[in-house]
Amino acid sequence: MSTHFETNSIRISPSKSNQKEHSAPLYLTSSFTFDSAEEARATFADEIEGNIYSRYANPNSSDLIQKVCSAEGTDDGIATASGMAAMFGSIASLLQQGDHVLAARSLFGSTHQLLTRVFPKWGITSTYGDISDFENWEKLVQPNTKMLFIETPSNPGLEIIDLEWAGKFSKAHNLILVVDNCFATPYLQQPAKWGADIVTHSATKYIDGQGRVLGGLILGRADLIKEVQFFTRHTGPAISPFNAWILSKSMETLGVRMDRHCSNALKVAEYFDGTKEINFVKYPFLESHPQFDLAKKQMSQGGGIITLDLKGGLERAQRFIDKLKMISVTANLGDSRSIVTHPASTTHSKLSEEERQQVGITNGLIRLSVGLEHFEDIISDVSQALDQSK
Repeated sequence: MSTHFETNSIRISPSKSNQKEHSAPLYLTSSFTFDSAEEARATFADEIEGNIYSRYANPNSSDLIQKVCSAEGTDDGIATASGMAAMFGSIASLLQQGDHVLAARSLFGSTHQLLTRVFPKWGITSTYGDISDFENWEKLVQPNTKMLFIETPSNPGLEIIDLEWAGKFSKAHNLILVVDNCFATPYLQQPAKWGADIVTHSATKYIDGQGRVLGGLILGRADLIKEVQFFTRHTGPAISPFNAWILSKSMETLGVRMDRHCSNALKVAEYFDGTKEINFVKYPFLESHPQFDLAKKQMSQGGGIITLDLKGGLERAQRFIDKLKMISVTANLGDSRSIVTHPASTTHSKLSEEERQQVGITNGLIRLSVGLEHFEDIISDVSQALDQSK
């Protein structure tokens, strides 16, 4: 195929039938038939390729995986029913009782819950490292450390982790490097190029891009994905054929959508940077971002998320949200519609106050997922809400 992201995301579509359809068909079937007992035996034995059961694989999920693997530069992958199924599967399938995970402190709230409340039940422990003190990470590696788990940019603090450092650090300590690439998408950043062994996505977000379906992706090295496939086939977090079909079609427009998300987000961030009602505006491609140079090094654009820290804390943040007229109030992101979220009281509310402070989630922090509307209309809505919430 082409070497260009946009072309491959549109033209990779292996599952055409004898009807010669132009657009990939939808395979709404739970199982697949065999022409003989011998074909069934050989397929189950992995001696020949073929679909068996949609919990294992389906032409629609295979289409999606092939497209995203091409975009990420990975060998193979698995599509799951949700983003958190992908986060869970990427860890549970590759670790066992007694193993230890080293993770960046800035993680999505549900991923934090997995590491601190779910996996310890099975004897898998974790330690957080501070990205502002990488020299200390050497001391955090334990004899049983098997995995380094990071997300960059982080949710919601937009902290950037040096993927080149992470790749070299993981290799030096023989760790499996897992990178949550949800915020950047494979259009803006490819962690595998920097040494990531596994790349995960909540495909619910930008890959879908229109707030329609749930989905997750685990992509990576062939030997590791083989272990993930065994785990997911027998634990059952399979994506539905319909959702996989939607997400595969969505990949065709990911490039053009991300171009618009990024250009809008940069304009909004630049407009409000320095506003007296805001303590700070954070956006990876804003020069005031503390890791601006690093973001430029490993991302082609800054993404579609900005954060605003409002003066006045929790009460001001709530008044601001209530005064918005166009922007949606929901916990999702990556939608065609602009979305505002208050992480401290919603997505990260299960963290303690101390834990939120450690990752920069203040009571006045607003996460703005900048949509595809005209940027002037987004700016206008934020401006009037700032004025009305004083």
